[in-house]
Amino acid sequence: MAGASSIAGRRALFLFISSVLTVPGAVRAGDFELRGSIEPELRVFSESPSSRDQRDTTLSISGEATAKYLWDNDDQSFVFTPFARLDQRDSRRSHWDIREARYALYAGKWEFRLGIDKVFWGVTEAVHLVDVVNQTDLLEDPIKQEVKLGQPMLRIRTVQDFGTFDAFLLPYFRERTFPGRSGRPATDIPVDTHLATYESSAGDRHTDFAGRYSNTLGAIDLGLGYFQGTARDPILQPALNGGGNLVLAPFYPQMKQASLDLQATVGAWLYKLEGFGRRELGDNYAAATGGIEYTFYGAFGSEGDLGTVVEYSYDSRGMNQRNPYQNDAFFALRWGANDTASTSMLGGIAVDTETGALGFRFRGERRIAEDYRLSIEAYAFSHVPPRDPVYSVADDDYVQIGIARFF
Repeated sequence: MAGASSIAGRRALFLFISSVLTVPGAVRAGDFELRGSIEPELRVFSESPSSRDQRDTTLSISGEATAKYLWDNDDQSFVFTPFARLDQRDSRRSHWDIREARYALYAGKWEFRLGIDKVFWGVTEAVHLVDVVNQTDLLEDPIKQEVKLGQPMLRIRTVQDFGTFDAFLLPYFRERTFPGRSGRPATDIPVDTHLATYESSAGDRHTDFAGRYSNTLGAIDLGLGYFQGTARDPILQPALNGGGNLVLAPFYPQMKQASLDLQATVGAWLYKLEGFGRRELGDNYAAATGGIEYTFYGAFGSEGDLGTVVEYSYDSRGMNQRNPYQNDAFFALRWGANDTASTSMLGGIAVDTETGALGFRFRGERRIAEDYRLSIEAYAFSHVPPRDPVYSVADDDYVQIGIARFF
């Protein structure tokens, strides 16, 4: 499953590096760039854990590097981005991944990419419903779920006067990562990834397809997407592991999804919309999220900008653990100081209009020296009833502090 994908990724990486090294004159004519970061991180949880295997604090350190090589007048390139983390408590969170290992060829209005790559679709702040190409790395981003695993793919893009078209062939599936018994935040019943099953008999070797059309029409940025293949968000089903313990087993169904993302810029106003229609396990359903953002430039007589965000999310399935934003409103303030330290902050609150549950989030970052960045994140929940989809992580409020060193 996940191991097979990792082996395939390493084989692909070897073939790409071999092809680059055999290009005549590549070393002499190419341009090489290397950058990266190392970041120690501390998480402190404000409430007692629900399991005796968990603790109130955890330390970890992560590192990521990107090597980029261009040749043939920049018409060809190879990018390699490995990532790794070592965690004090959770052995599953001590993991590594190849975020990128791709070869690219540029030929006029056409671009061809082959290898492990990352793709992002979406425009809203609270939740990205249409972002379905890459799998979520839940170990790295358990709440917002914006950090993604590298995805093996063939990508073909063409930029025409009437818009941009992207086509994706996705030969391997990456399973979602989940914390172990000692990890936090985590569901009260642990997820056993060894018990993962698939609707497709091909399992993680099912070939998926995706396509996207995007264009800018005046003040409007438009994206139309289609995906057919293995759903990235699994259905978690109760099961017994080999030791007879109750666990959650991921089940990955097949799905077909058509999506829309839209952003309109009118002066200081941003209007955003994401939505999809999906067919899965014989059922059809839809979900949408959208809202507005207004920016006060030079707020309070300063050089900084203050943005106000209001969004609403709806899911026709009603309350479900795969999308907790089934009937939720989101309010946030965004601050960009526009100073030499690149200070920025975002604080928001999500309100489940059906259950009354509240979710709070904050992220701030600031460069504290030429090559260092301080970041602070905080997540908290309040008034969460047992029937709410986030109830199992509602006792995992935490503050996270990291200091990254860039090179």
